[in-house]
Amino acid sequence: MDNNEVCEILLNWNLQNIKIEKIYNTAWQAGDSYILKEYHDLQMLERNLKILGILDKMHIPVGRIVPVVNNNGLYVKNGDLFYFLSEKLSGGNLKNITDIKGTALKVGGIIACLHKVFKECENDINGLWNNSLLDEMNNWVRKNFEDNNWKYISKEEYGQAVLNLSDLYNSLPVQLIHRDVHFGNFLFKDGQFSGYIDFDLSQRNIRVFDICYFVLGLLAEEELKLTQEQWFVFLKHTFTGYNNTLGLQEAEKKAVPYVMECIELLFASYFESINNMPCADGAINIYKFIKKNEDKITGIINYI
Repeated sequence: MDNNEVCEILLNWNLQNIKIEKIYNTAWQAGDSYILKEYHDLQMLERNLKILGILDKMHIPVGRIVPVVNNNGLYVKNGDLFYFLSEKLSGGNLKNITDIKGTALKVGGIIACLHKVFKECENDINGLWNNSLLDEMNNWVRKNFEDNNWKYISKEEYGQAVLNLSDLYNSLPVQLIHRDVHFGNFLFKDGQFSGYIDFDLSQRNIRVFDICYFVLGLLAEEELKLTQEQWFVFLKHTFTGYNNTLGLQEAEKKAVPYVMECIELLFASYFESINNMPCADGAINIYKFIKKNEDKITGIINYI
C-alpha cells in the first residue's frame, strides 16, 4: 500500500495530511504520535484490540486505541483488510546493553508483570487462542520433519525431546502469554521501560514459554553480539528477575532446557517447511547448543 492509500485510510481519523512513515510491512507511523496497523485476519485484530483495551484500563503501558471519528468504532474495513490506529508510545527498542545483569533482571520482572496482569484479565477476553507447545510438537512440527525425511534431527532424538517435555508438561502453569517476547516488542526511554507492543500472537500456553523464547532470541540477536558466557549471565538474571516478581514453580525450572529445545525444533520445522534453510539451520544450531548445555542451564536455573 502506497502513501496515498494510507492517507485515504487515515481520513477515518482526520489525519490524512499527516506525515507517514512505513515502519513494518503492515504498520505505519503517522506523524509523531500515532501508529496505523493493518490486518488480514479480523479475529486476530479483535483479539488484539480486546487485549489492548483491557491492559490500558489496568494502567499497563500499551498503545491506546484511537476511535474512528465518525462512528467511534475501533477499526475500519477497506476491501479485505482491516485497520486500527493507536497512540505511539514513547521510547524505542533497546539496542546497546552495558549492564547485562541489571538489564536481564529488569526484563525478567517486565515479563513477570505482564504475566501477572494477563492472569487477572484472561477470562475477560473472548475468543482467546488456546494453544499447547506439546500438541504442536506431537502434530505439525513432527509431520514437517517426517515429510522431509528427518533431515535435521533423527526420529529417535526428536522423540526423546518430546518425551522430556511431556514428562513435565501437565505440571506447568498455563495462562495467557505474549508469545513473541523479544527486545523489539519492549520499549525503553532513557533506560527505563516505557511499554509493551504487538499482541498479535498472544495465546494461552505454558507461561515459561515466554521467558525461554526471550532468552533463546538473544542467541540469534545479531545487534547485541553476546558471547556465550554473557548469554548464560543473561539467562540467570532474566529468570531471577522473573522469579523475584512472580515466582517460578519447580516444574518450570526443570522444564527450561526441554522447553527451549522444543521451541527451536518448532522453528526449525517451520522454516524447513517454507524452504527458508538459513533460518532452519540457525534454529537447529541453537537447539544443539541448548542440548549440549542442558546440565549447565539446569544448574543455573536450580540455583535461583
